[in-house]
Amino acid sequence: MLAAIIAPAEAAPDARTRAVCDRAANRAARQYGVPADVMLALTRTETGRAGPDGLYPWPWTVNLQGKGFWFDSAEEVRAFVRRSIRRGALSFDVGCFQINYKWHGDAFASVEDMIDPWKNATYAARFLAELHRELGDWTQAAGAYHSRTARHAKRYVRRFERIRATLPKGARRLAGPSERMPLSGLVPAAARTDGPLRSGGAPLGSLVPTAAADAGASLPLISMNERTGFGDFIRD
Repeated sequence: MLAAIIAPAEAAPDARTRAVCDRAANRAARQYGVPADVMLALTRTETGRAGPDGLYPWPWTVNLQGKGFWFDSAEEVRAFVRRSIRRGALSFDVGCFQINYKWHGDAFASVEDMIDPWKNATYAARFLAELHRELGDWTQAAGAYHSRTARHAKRYVRRFERIRATLPKGARRLAGPSERMPLSGLVPAAARTDGPLRSGGAPLGSLVPTAAADAGASLPLISMNERTGFGDFIRD
């Protein structure tokens, strides 16, 4: 289980970097017909940091063995991930939407592609769209994105909905039908067979299979506390 980690607030985070995940989330939402506020809330639930203007997502993040790390640049997070892989650490979450390398790495050309905000967001959006097609509800889809284990999903949804409620009303919109991408055939074969994403009528899994989630894997990086409601990352 991810321990509550409160780190010093970043004094002057780069505004452009703070906007990276939101730009990727909005673009992916339009392409796959996901409500923008669902994507925006999800990236904050996964990588949210508390700042003077509210919660914002951070693209250069890793969750390794239940510990959250944030970095100043893509180069730094790539170097950290490469070192981790060389040391034999294969189960870690990366990027704006915290995609798990062990279970979804084969769906990407490289770990660098997993870290790429747009490719990370694209994968998350089409996964959410598939979950919504199965479950018929975006909140349930967000819970299943995290875990198929009910207690984990329920806890995650509480955070997700709390964050979603703080977003501007203008974010609550669906992409136009002409902008939506077809879902069939978009989930790579490797993900269908090796990871929790499955096709052919089988229920979709979460980003980490149930057994791994029960062991404490792939918990969101955001940590809640009674006073502020939001936590932070530790820095490598």
